[in-house]
This record gives sequence, structure tokens and C-alpha cells, in this order.
Amino acid sequence: MTVVLVHGNPETPALWDPLVERLAALGVAEPLRLAPPGFGAPVPDGWGATVAEYRDWLIAELEGIEGPVDLVGHDWGGGHVLNAVMARPDLVRSWCSDVVGVFDPDYEWHELAQVWQTPGAGEAAVAAMAAAPVAARAERLAHGGMAPAVAERVAEGMDATMGDCILRLYRSAAQPAMAELGAGLEAAADHPGLALLPSEDHMVGTDEQRRRAAGRAGARVEVLDGLGHWWMTQDPDRGARVLADFWRSL
Repeated sequence: MTVVLVHGNPETPALWDPLVERLAALGVAEPLRLAPPGFGAPVPDGWGATVAEYRDWLIAELEGIEGPVDLVGHDWGGGHVLNAVMARPDLVRSWCSDVVGVFDPDYEWHELAQVWQTPGAGEAAVAAMAAAPVAARAERLAHGGMAPAVAERVAEGMDATMGDCILRLYRSAAQPAMAELGAGLEAAADHPGLALLPSEDHMVGTDEQRRRAAGRAGARVEVLDGLGHWWMTQDPDRGARVLADFWRSL
């Protein structure tokens, strides 16, 4: 099998370092880390950074990978994973996402996302992010729950290009866009899915919304009690065990 990891915002592939190390200890071969354009990878000419473009980018990447593929997405990476799997379930053996709740029709974007979706305020927010010293960016990530050592590496990639992609992506995903995409969740049930529910992640929907979306997608639910948005850096041992157990059950 080929494990493929897709991270989100405002992140780079360094986010996965602790989890990859723990997976190796469990006998899982080195995963392939895919960096979405603007988030640790260059942006192509004419890149609009929309939800649909990121979906199509991931589909194109998966088409070039020898399967079977076990696809794992975090944050917007988890959104790209579900969008790709809803469109092309044939490209994966299994999928995992920790943001299924954002596809529920009742989901409302969190406060910072709404800032990014607001003209003027969004531009000011990402400009401040890009202008801040790397140490200040890392401190903010660590304050939000990312392991400090990982935050230092991720912060190095937070630049103006990422900021522009953040604005374009979130504005293309303003409601009712996500609710409309979520209307196709049942298509994800064609292949085994795992919905991770970190109990302290309050940016990706209520518990009810997450469970309801997971049920529609036919996904197994795994609650990561006590962990937050960056669970893979807070307790990589538990994260690795959950993923490895899921794959072994297939």
C-alpha cells in the first residue's frame, strides 16, 4: 500500500514529521507527502487557489501514484481528500479526514476563516502573518497547540504566496459552497473511510455535525479524546496507532 498525506492551512509537509516517525516504528512504509500549491509547494501559472482547483490538483497527483492508496488529509488537506474521493473514489483504497464536519449543511466557518473571507480584513490578516518574524509565527502556532519543534519548521514556509492562497481558497469556500459540496458525501462511502474527531478541535464543526457527516460518508469514527486541531504533533503515538489499526482492518 502507499500512504499519502495531505496537510492544510497554514502548514507545510513538516507538520507530519512526528507522525511519520511513529508510523515507521509500527512498520508502515515511508508515506508520500503531497504539498498543496502555495502550502509548501510552488503555485502554477494562473493558479486561482479555489476549492475546485485543489480537488483537481489532488486527483491529478493520485492518478500518477501506483496503488493501492490510503489517503490521509488534515485541515484543508482533509477537505481536498473528501472532495477528491467524492469525485474519484476509484483512486483510493481508503481515506481519512479530520474535517468531515465542514461538509455538514449546518456548518458555519470559524471566526478567523470569516476574517479571511472578508475583503480588506482578510488582506490585512495575511499581510501581518507574512510580515511577522519566523519566531513570532512559530509562537502563535505553538500557542494554538502545535508542538513547538514542528511549529518552528512550519513557520518558515508561511509567506505572502501562502497568504494569497489562503484568501482565495476560503473565499471560494464561503457558504453555501461547502454545504453544496457536502450534498455528495455519500459517494465517499464507496471505499472505507475514517473520520478523526479530536475532541478539542472546535474549528471544524460541532460533534453532532461531524458525526452526521461521517455517517453520510460511511466512515468509521475515531474520537481523539483530549487532542486538538494539531493532534498529529500533540500525540503522534496515538495518531499513528489509530491509522495503522484502521489500515490493518481493511
